[in-house]
Amino acid sequence: MKIRGAHTILRAVTNPLKNKHLKALASVALLACGGKPQGVTPEPTAPLPTAGIAAQQVGVLPLTLVAAEDSLHWEAILGERRAALAKSDSIIGTLLKARAPEVTWVLPDELRRVARRAPGIAPAPDQMGTAMLFHPTRQQPEMVPDPLRNELRTLAALAGGGRYALGPADGRSESQRPTARPPDRPTATAELTMVLVDVRTGRVGFRTVARGEGDDPWTALTRAVKTLTPGLP
Repeated sequence: MKIRGAHTILRAVTNPLKNKHLKALASVALLACGGKPQGVTPEPTAPLPTAGIAAQQVGVLPLTLVAAEDSLHWEAILGERRAALAKSDSIIGTLLKARAPEVTWVLPDELRRVARRAPGIAPAPDQMGTAMLFHPTRQQPEMVPDPLRNELRTLAALAGGGRYALGPADGRSESQRPTARPPDRPTATAELTMVLVDVRTGRVGFRTVARGEGDDPWTALTRAVKTLTPGLP
């Protein structure tokens, strides 16, 4: 069946990342910090193509790593790793559902439940090879290779047959210290790369970097996710 608006989804929106800006990763997303190179103007955030995926079921992959540069002194705020990951997933999922209700979002907790009901068949969402979504290729269209492609297709089928998966990939926070602020209260800019995959074809049809500033990781992440649906408070 032809899906109306699919061409708007599968038009690649890319923001290639420079290797020198990345930390070593083995996870879906990272909140980290580092200085922004002088003279680099980031590309504007592209809004999620919600018109093209309206009434569609879209699985939201979980974060697998949250970290911050020592200079931010966010160790106590981030707390225990699993709690920090759960809070990050909750922020992303809550905002997606509230700001784009026309899409049927299948959040990480539901994907985990689906995987537990099919041991040996469904991949564990927190252990999939989603690190490869970090680095866009120069080939068009960008394809997700196996085994991740097959894992995404299997998980989506078991979760109800949805066609798309949204991966929060390569999230970071870059420290910003305006002179008017006390040095012990740095502001950080969170950057979260969002990737939309057609699990049937393995094609990456949408990629953008969302950014938001805040005095703590949760405020920065919240503001970053909000930029994906502009025009709302």
